[in-house]
Amino acid sequence: MDRLEYTAFGQTIHRCVLPNGLTIYVDVRPEYARQFAFFATRYGGMDLRFRDGDGEWLDTPAGVAHFLEHKTFDTQDGNALQIMAANGTDPNAFTSWAMTGYFFDGVRGFEENLRTLLSFVSVPWFTPESVDKEQGIIAQEIRMYEDDPADEAYSRLLEAMYVHHPIRTKVAGTVESISQITADTLYQCHRAFYRPGNMVLCAAGNIDPRRVADIAREVLPDAPSSAVTSDRGQPEPAEVGERYTRRIMPVSIPLFALGFKGTPAPAGEGLRQRLVGELVCDVLFSTSAPLYNRLYEQGLLNSSLGSYYSAVPGCAWIMAEGESRDPERVRDEVLKEAARLAAEGIDPALWDRLKNAAYGAMVRHLNSMEDTCMELAEAHFKGEDYLSFPQVFQSIERADGEALLRTWCTEERMSLSVIAPEE
Repeated sequence: MDRLEYTAFGQTIHRCVLPNGLTIYVDVRPEYARQFAFFATRYGGMDLRFRDGDGEWLDTPAGVAHFLEHKTFDTQDGNALQIMAANGTDPNAFTSWAMTGYFFDGVRGFEENLRTLLSFVSVPWFTPESVDKEQGIIAQEIRMYEDDPADEAYSRLLEAMYVHHPIRTKVAGTVESISQITADTLYQCHRAFYRPGNMVLCAAGNIDPRRVADIAREVLPDAPSSAVTSDRGQPEPAEVGERYTRRIMPVSIPLFALGFKGTPAPAGEGLRQRLVGELVCDVLFSTSAPLYNRLYEQGLLNSSLGSYYSAVPGCAWIMAEGESRDPERVRDEVLKEAARLAAEGIDPALWDRLKNAAYGAMVRHLNSMEDTCMELAEAHFKGEDYLSFPQVFQSIERADGEALLRTWCTEERMSLSVIAPEE
């Protein structure tokens, strides 16, 4: 195994690539009693159309990746969740737009649980009856999301900002779309995406890196498999599709989500753009920012405001969400502040303070095995090294933030999604 040394914070990551194409990262932490493992595939809710290893283009219903995550826990011997829980660990999974991940956290039985994890994720077992039953369960989950005002504001924001990209589609799909999913659909997508060369295994704790690699060799297929290609749709225009969307729901005060549609980062620049984007979010929306304090004093915002930078292949955006009795006024004030900052520049003292705070927060996150493993996996799928962030931070200047403000934070690139109370 290779040893990757990160002297900035005294951390060593062990890495290897198996003959079947699986990449493994192990973060050895002798002082920890817990162990954590994360097994992920580069497959998410936006991978609706793809070309499989045979060269055939396939169109699938919205929600297959999420549906597959649910059903992957089923085995011929029972449910893997129950099996692993009985062995003293806490297993779970999630599906995002670009990744599906399975993980467990425990204090004993690491090797046995790792075998179980690798086995049930890589060996599918579906029946028509179990798929039909799951459709009802997931339909209830979808309806719950649709009744959640914050989730609905966010989903409608993405639909407004993007014109072609499949990120417009909800990860879980719709009740109608999941009704089209069959056991054959799940097997087809599992065969295409759940192959070692399209996956990554990250583990952390008081564990032996060589044993992690040996177990992966024992459980997973030996031979590499053909790559799969996803179709993200037509190229996106720089401007948003719709600048305003509004829905009435039973809320006591209007909720809003506003976003600026960005430009996807060039290859190898994703981490750098993420750090710049997060700093711009802080400059505009953090409690240290002049805009937040001004709007708070005017009664246009409360303490619920949050801001984020997000990116998936083909998309990047910054956004803020919160509550306001006048979301349209908040939008107008945000545009004015972005234009002022782009013209006058960001206050150097504010920039330095926010940059130092952001760096400190990322270093503190390294204390979490879960955060470290998931960040390593996501960066791996993007062809980047997450733990190089100290060097990337050093290369970022205030001018980078001002350039992003000038390019992204304009009226043409902004959408506002509002969930308004019933009259």
